[in-house]
Amino acid sequence: MKANRDPVVLSQTFGTFKPMPKILSEKQIAEYEENGLVFPVTVMSENDAKLLTRQLETYEAESGGPIQKEWRHKVHLLFTWANEIVRHPKILDAVEDLIGPNIICWTTNFFIKEAQDPSFVSWHQDSTYWGLEPADVITAWFAMSEASIESGAMRFILGSHKWEQVNHTDTFDSNNLLTRGQEIDLKIDEDEGVFAPLKAGQISLHHIRAAHASSPNTTPNRRIGLAIRYIPTYVKQIKIRDSAMLVRGEDTYGNFDYESPPSADLNEAALSAHKDATERQLKTYYTGTNKEEFRP
Repeated sequence: MKANRDPVVLSQTFGTFKPMPKILSEKQIAEYEENGLVFPVTVMSENDAKLLTRQLETYEAESGGPIQKEWRHKVHLLFTWANEIVRHPKILDAVEDLIGPNIICWTTNFFIKEAQDPSFVSWHQDSTYWGLEPADVITAWFAMSEASIESGAMRFILGSHKWEQVNHTDTFDSNNLLTRGQEIDLKIDEDEGVFAPLKAGQISLHHIRAAHASSPNTTPNRRIGLAIRYIPTYVKQIKIRDSAMLVRGEDTYGNFDYESPPSADLNEAALSAHKDATERQLKTYYTGTNKEEFRP
């Protein structure tokens, strides 16, 4: 299976060929390799990000409240505007600079903190319950609104992506935005946490094993982030037969059933595809529990 993409431009260095970075600098690529994190990367204007936020909030107004439960996951299968985000050329260029030209979008997850919201994210590694191997998985965290320190920007322990998988404890805390409220079983020195604030229209890029967290939003404005999980085509789901969307390049591995982008917002085909995909992910996220639906 192939996805449309621009040809790779090659540069010659000491007799060997390597792809030239499309958007990241060599310094940023080195930072990601050393720290498991690079930020900020501007992918669109603040005004364009606000237009996307307006699309989300129009849906929320029509549905009677903030987006919740399974609707916060795999949103690129429901809305054409969300699908455009995961396929945004600048986002994909940045991801390609780190994981190569054959790219799958495994899932998307909204992380929304309302104004003056007690919601938080505990210290954790994304890899804990995802079932993706090897760990060559990257999150592009897209700020649809500003993610300042005061509004609950993410914090990272630099270099923690080099750790092995650490055990976590499930809390199912109602204020924890993670699916299980999982907390890493390590004593984290809060002073070592590096904030990654973003303006609307910017992304951060972090490794699946990078330890990170975020605090409540103490501002009068919503903090809206869309976490986009990208993998190279050779990565496998070891728990179930999962589904995902090829967004750039070619897949010669066939490790996933392929999802199609929505032709219209919330049409019958989109709703059916989303139901199938989120039911699969529910099994992945909640393996070993009695949970039968996503948290609110």
